[in-house]
Amino acid sequence: MLRLGTREFGEHEPVIMAIVNRTPDSFYDRGATFRDEPALDRVEQAVAEGAAVIDIGGVKAGPGDEVTAEEEARRTVGFVAEVRRRWPDVVISVDTWRHEVGEAVCEAGADLLNDAWGGVDPRLAEVAARYGAGLVCTHAGGARPRTRPHRIAYEPGPEGGSGVVDDILRVTLGLAERAAELGVRRDGILIDPGHDFGKSTRHSLEATRELGRMTGTGWPVLVSLSNKDFVGETLDRPVKERLTGTLATTAVSAWLGARVYRVHEVAETKQVLDMVSAIAGHRPPAVARRGLA
Repeated sequence: MLRLGTREFGEHEPVIMAIVNRTPDSFYDRGATFRDEPALDRVEQAVAEGAAVIDIGGVKAGPGDEVTAEEEARRTVGFVAEVRRRWPDVVISVDTWRHEVGEAVCEAGADLLNDAWGGVDPRLAEVAARYGAGLVCTHAGGARPRTRPHRIAYEPGPEGGSGVVDDILRVTLGLAERAAELGVRRDGILIDPGHDFGKSTRHSLEATRELGRMTGTGWPVLVSLSNKDFVGETLDRPVKERLTGTLATTAVSAWLGARVYRVHEVAETKQVLDMVSAIAGHRPPAVARRGLA
């Protein structure tokens, strides 16, 4: 069972996490939801299209202008409180690596802390435990926040390949167990292979191909695939032309057992997940007329 906020999700129930960037320089939307009203409109649309989780971020992942903890909190805390007021049942996630921001957003009503930088601030897990929030434990390949990978390599492991999946398992399982020992609820902990974070395109493709090794651990797996560079490089497509590749990767990840999908395009992702779920026998067709009349 996966429990986030007031919601419980069954073993075969895929969960869509919609991205809402409170940044002026997002790689994807270029600041479209930096202001409050467009961001609230985005939440409304995402919930209507089937998102159960709203992931709010105040700092873009890539390099750029410095954003202090105070500025990150200014961009996110009040917005979290307003989303909680308007949508009391939605699961609110905040994408941050800083414990002081995590504490402020939990006070405002956040249910989940999405630590995309792999425990670089170990106190963030302590905050999640103290507030009863969930925690995403991500593999970032040892990268520091807001840096890009450079000539990244991993020690080949006993399972073969580049060794990246062995490192992903070592890091994420270690972070998850540490979080549980600190008091974070086990049913609120997720692990994330961290596509693009501390990885080349080949590493991210391998992590996808071997995702079953992560889902087989018993921890629920979150994948953040949406329009990322590994999709763009694989297909040689710019950011705005990566949806098809993203959805293909989503389908593969769903078949291999991922539970939570962090996305920009909610409606399209839901159709893919519903289709995979039906093929797997976990969901009936929405209608069934063919050959029955």
